[in-house]
Amino acid sequence: MAAVEELIRSEADGSISFGNHTLSEKSKAEDFSHNGDLYKVKTYHTMTKLEKNGMFAYESVPGTSVLFFAEREDGVSFLVEGNEDAQITIGLQDDTEYDVKVNGEDAGRMRTNLGGKLSLSVELAGAGEVKVEIGR
Repeated sequence: MAAVEELIRSEADGSISFGNHTLSEKSKAEDFSHNGDLYKVKTYHTMTKLEKNGMFAYESVPGTSVLFFAEREDGVSFLVEGNEDAQITIGLQDDTEYDVKVNGEDAGRMRTNLGGKLSLSVELAGAGEVKVEIGR
């Protein structure tokens, strides 16, 4: 399992890893500084949520562990792991189309809503780590 025991951490490649889908009780880490931004994570087995500078960045139901979460100007990429299939919502640019790939497979083009949220389902049960790439 790839659960992030410290709830959130910086990686050598400049990305972050966060969340612990194995926890039975809610845990959170606040004011985590990374590359000039402040992050807050809440996580446990039924939900994982990440905020960046007080703004929505990531949420999964049920909870997930996220590795190498890297934001770029044109999207985001990460590895995700969980015990069950998950509904994941990512905060991106408002009303913008993105190409979505899950484990290298094209999942199609998706458009964010006016709040910049993009939602996708990821099959995680028994899959181990799944790579998600979202870009324009």
